[in-house]
Amino acid sequence: MKVVSTDLPEVLLLEPKVFADARGYFLESWNARIFREATGQDVTFVQDNHSRSSRNVIRGIHYQLFKPQGKLVRVVSGSVLDIAVDLRRGSVNFGKWISFELSAENKRQLWIPPGFGHAFQVLGDSADVLYKASEYWIGEYDRAIRWNDPDLGISWQLSAAEPTLAEKDARAPLLAQAEVFT
Repeated sequence: MKVVSTDLPEVLLLEPKVFADARGYFLESWNARIFREATGQDVTFVQDNHSRSSRNVIRGIHYQLFKPQGKLVRVVSGSVLDIAVDLRRGSVNFGKWISFELSAENKRQLWIPPGFGHAFQVLGDSADVLYKASEYWIGEYDRAIRWNDPDLGISWQLSAAEPTLAEKDARAPLLAQAEVFT
């Protein structure tokens, strides 16, 4: 696995080794020992999630305030613009975000540690996103920040005037009013 540093040092772009031949390909999507050796982090995942979304859907910016989740995100069908936002008020990078295209074709993964918000936008007709979580989802701790907060200024790749959103995302507070990590 190749680990690529990002402008938010805690967020890592992972490129797994892909073994391809005439039959197709094989890759190891998760190996705790290799991840620990490559990143210096010992992460235990407790939950796997799979979402399918249609064209122009934006999910997020989501995070869990208490019992925060680290997420290892990958796409197995289609492509997304994947976003991580630093929500740690004491961080020098508070409110900064980064984005990467994750796709079935490029097979890249994004490690988003606890303390960061996560969002993605579907770039094609549909996308299947899989992510491993380091904590269980707990509804009462679930939070969101508005996808189009002008203070964040995320550069979405919208093909229509307005994306398709869940109700909770459409009514989410702006970062300035949101509960975030201290």
